[in-house]
Amino acid sequence: MKTFAATLYRDLACGTAAALITLLLGVTFVRATAVPAAGRSALTPVVEIGPLHGWFGQPQPAVLVD
Repeated sequence: MKTFAATLYRDLACGTAAALITLLLGVTFVRATAVPAAGRSALTPVVEIGPLHGWFGQPQPAVLVD
């Protein structure tokens, strides 16, 4: 019976954590998409990502050499 109770508590804890994470992600998504980009205030930071080609990877496609 002790194993059953431990398994039950573990499953309940994992299920509760999964539900909480899903709820937080859902609320974050709704808040992020609630206001169109043009309607955001000036205090909301806007992150612009520049070209990524110079940050990582090869500048040209790899050439296979025998």
